[in-house]
Amino acid sequence: MSAHRIVSLIASGTEIVSALGFEDRLVGRSHECDYPPSVLRLPACSEPKIDTKGTSREIDERVKTVLREALSVYHVHLAKLQELQPTVIVTQTQCEVCAVSLRDVKQAVCGLVGSQPKLVALEPNSVADVWNDIRLVAGALDADKWAERLVSVLQGRLVGLADRARQFTDKPSIACIEWIDPLMTAGNWVPELVKMTGGTNMLGEAGQHSRFMTWEDLVEADPDVIAIMPCGFDIQRTRRELPPLVERHGWPHLKAVRTRSVYLTDGNQYFNRPGPRLVESAEILAEILHPEAFDFGHRGCGWERL
Repeated sequence: MSAHRIVSLIASGTEIVSALGFEDRLVGRSHECDYPPSVLRLPACSEPKIDTKGTSREIDERVKTVLREALSVYHVHLAKLQELQPTVIVTQTQCEVCAVSLRDVKQAVCGLVGSQPKLVALEPNSVADVWNDIRLVAGALDADKWAERLVSVLQGRLVGLADRARQFTDKPSIACIEWIDPLMTAGNWVPELVKMTGGTNMLGEAGQHSRFMTWEDLVEADPDVIAIMPCGFDIQRTRRELPPLVERHGWPHLKAVRTRSVYLTDGNQYFNRPGPRLVESAEILAEILHPEAFDFGHRGCGWERL
């Protein structure tokens, strides 16, 4: 192992660094990095500019207000980076709202004295992009062989899951909801995971950013299954945020509601973190879509029936 000093400013990046075997080289993290739990010992090098304790609607409005007035939703702690003197900083360019961006980091690094860290910017829009991001991080750490080993293991697990799911002729339709108020449908890698696990994805588009949708869109789709996976929310927080959705006129008439096929998932830990645990996200979908065939032990922690 080389003597890198790594700061990861994105939760999925921290998981990638740790899965590659470099957790002991992490010296700093973002305010959102919490897995593996042992990284909580590290100092946080960022913070949101908005209050994240409000409702889904309030958070959405605060984010939009900040983006109108500034370029970023997050603040990077320059003084902390100066103290830590990282040699590698992992960030992202995928979403200005989801995590600290490359632009934020570049602005902060300009103020560093005596440190010229290598910047690694992740930009995942698909499952294949996640494998490439693992290789990208490993390349910055001079650990290419570790990347190939990790990617091989993760791909193998997904292929095995997809092979088992392929035997089912029934492909339940599913709507994956990434934000409750206003409604958003999950895009990027989620539709791919749905297909791999024997489902028919509705509304979201593979490889494209998640997008806003209307209530009428959901009613028209009327999927067999609804999986709710808000970005940044665990199951308990998601349950508290449900009223704007479940109190809508017509909610009881949706097919998924009538058949008790609405599920709450931990979108924060799984579906919205494009790292090694996308495999666990696929397993969660498999348990939801084909409960008679799959049981990986995620019920109660990764998902619950509404």
